[in-house]
Amino acid sequence: MRTLSGIKPTGQPHWGNYFGMIQPAIDMIDGNDAYYFIADYHALTTVRDAEGLRRDTYEIAAAYLACGLDPDRAVVWRQSDVPEVCELTWLLSCVTGFGLIERAHAFKDARAKGKDAGFGLVSYPVLMAADILIFDADGVPVGKDQIQHVEMARDMVGYFNQQFLSTTGYDESGEWLGVGLKRPAALVRNTTAVVPGTDGQKMSKSYGNTIPIFGSKKARKKAVMAIVTDSAPLEAPKDPESCHVYALYKLFSTPDEQSVLAEKYRAGGFGYGHAKLELLAKATEFFEPMQAAFDQHMANPAALEEILQAGAVKARKAARETMSRVYEATGVSPRKVGL
Repeated sequence: MRTLSGIKPTGQPHWGNYFGMIQPAIDMIDGNDAYYFIADYHALTTVRDAEGLRRDTYEIAAAYLACGLDPDRAVVWRQSDVPEVCELTWLLSCVTGFGLIERAHAFKDARAKGKDAGFGLVSYPVLMAADILIFDADGVPVGKDQIQHVEMARDMVGYFNQQFLSTTGYDESGEWLGVGLKRPAALVRNTTAVVPGTDGQKMSKSYGNTIPIFGSKKARKKAVMAIVTDSAPLEAPKDPESCHVYALYKLFSTPDEQSVLAEKYRAGGFGYGHAKLELLAKATEFFEPMQAAFDQHMANPAALEEILQAGAVKARKAARETMSRVYEATGVSPRKVGL
């Protein structure tokens, strides 16, 4: 099965990225044809710093590698190195109704908050669908809050195949006929915990509540110590299950270690500051080997670029195979070799 995942280079990779996407994605390499891209086109809906985008792209690549991704066993590349994805985005936009786009969570959220929704945000779901469909992905690992992205891609497969080929592209048993676009499935990660940010919401760069995996120890400690807690005094017993610090601690610890910390909460005389320091110690121990590997990769950007380019060659080969069917279906002239 071919699986596909992507991550935006919009700042330092954080704990939510690791437990929500990077670790599950790496775990899926075994037994699958795994594709992982760095979504620099998607980042441009908010990023206006060219050097920052280049740096963040390398940081995501280095994070993938430091966390265990083997580029010999999976394809990893930069989204913009496969220009065909933009061609497919346009072709999908020609068959996708605006009603579907208006139902996209990001678009609805922007409207609800009175934000200026640029066309990049409006067309974001179409580019995301193209990312999936151009590589004939069978499955896309997602959390429950991301299922809509795959459902919209599936809708666009139906629009495209019906309008350009007058067929669903599938036989009565559900087998793909090898024409048009392939319909992907959402691989919902029910076992993946929602990683709370420093404010208790889901950890996300857009909320400004992240804790970085790598980089300055001082910055990481500052973020951990800023985790929001209630106002219970030091001497009071506390409920660990209602505490964001304890929820994060569980990501890094064994059940026995969790029981010990939970007992400290319930006994009283144990402050949230103490809990945060224990969390920081466990997280530092957990990520320390990865930190060393990350630093080595970031010290050699030429090697990172070589890995991304090698991945782009493989990814673009797969993209061109899909686009050959798309060109045939639409009547658009195929991209000439070398262009």
